[in-house]
Amino acid sequence: MADSISAIVTSMGFSSIESFIGLLLLAGFIIGAIVVIVTIKPVFEMFPYAYPNARVRARIGRLITQKQFSEILESENLEEVKNYLRGFPEYSKYVDKYPLEKALDIQMAETHDLIARIAPGGIKDVFRVLLKKWDISNIKTLITAKEAGLDPEKTAELLIPFGEISDVVEKLVEVKSVTEVIIGLEGTEYSQILEDALTDYEEKGMVLPLEAALDKYYLENLLKAVSDPSDANTTLLHPYIGTQVDASNLKIILRAKADGLKYDDISPYMISKGYQIRDWKLKDLMESEDVSGVISALEGTDYSTIMVDALAEYNKTGSIAPFEAALSGYIQKTAKTLSLKKPFGIGPMIGFLSRKEVEIKNLKVIVRGKRESGFPVSVIKEMLI
Repeated sequence: MADSISAIVTSMGFSSIESFIGLLLLAGFIIGAIVVIVTIKPVFEMFPYAYPNARVRARIGRLITQKQFSEILESENLEEVKNYLRGFPEYSKYVDKYPLEKALDIQMAETHDLIARIAPGGIKDVFRVLLKKWDISNIKTLITAKEAGLDPEKTAELLIPFGEISDVVEKLVEVKSVTEVIIGLEGTEYSQILEDALTDYEEKGMVLPLEAALDKYYLENLLKAVSDPSDANTTLLHPYIGTQVDASNLKIILRAKADGLKYDDISPYMISKGYQIRDWKLKDLMESEDVSGVISALEGTDYSTIMVDALAEYNKTGSIAPFEAALSGYIQKTAKTLSLKKPFGIGPMIGFLSRKEVEIKNLKVIVRGKRESGFPVSVIKEMLI
């Protein structure tokens, strides 16, 4: 028997049975190693998200429920809304310190700050860019306040105390003009962007070129942060960010068409490399004659159906608010879908941020409605996302 086996092994080109057994053991070790790596790889990918997701899930549990929103909606006035929000730890520390809308913005900024701090290393850059939103928001506030001639005290009341350059921004409340705001930002990453848009601002007499330049810079940095995905979690960020870029482009185009602006007026503010709306489609949209033409040109994208539904309301009121609400709803739906794909990875963070943004937007709608005595609850309800 042993002689027979030895003959078979020799006929296969092996010098001895020992060398054949050695090869079998080596092959078994390699296969075993592959099986172990494939099995534990998902565990290694999940591990960095364990702590951040535990904190995020705790926050998700404290989001305002539909029943609670209904109760806030039925509040008689702003004081009752404020009383209700005192029951939530996230809001109670701000509602007595700041005007309500500012308190809500600060809570949102604090949420962005938390996510940027606890996000795992591989995706931290994306959330750091998201945090820049508050520097940009404060710069826009300064520009708008100076354009409107607000005094330093009123300007300071509008600023959100978050962001990387909040100390620089606070010092600029004393300046007299938009140009002085831009000069005062020298040394920050926003200086050159605003200087490049300054001529347009002076020629057109409107702050839109300055605001659009800041939005473009912010979204292009977000796209850059997700342009080189290293794993399944970072890959998931591209459609999330890309959808926000599409929505931003569409909002600018719709506003411009409602104001009768042409291709050359809009094109400097467009952001390339969106998710569904590629550059050739963007060109079609900008060349459309009017708002209806833009909606028609969206055929073939996921945005077509939701925008057609909003077109009837636009035709009745002339306001693009229904389109903006539809796009915000679509971003939320996209975020929810993506969050379910990676429940032990980046999913909970995307889902939480999206739900928090909707919560804040809806609370702001309620606050604005309650500010006007007798404003119908049914109308406020229709304005919620």
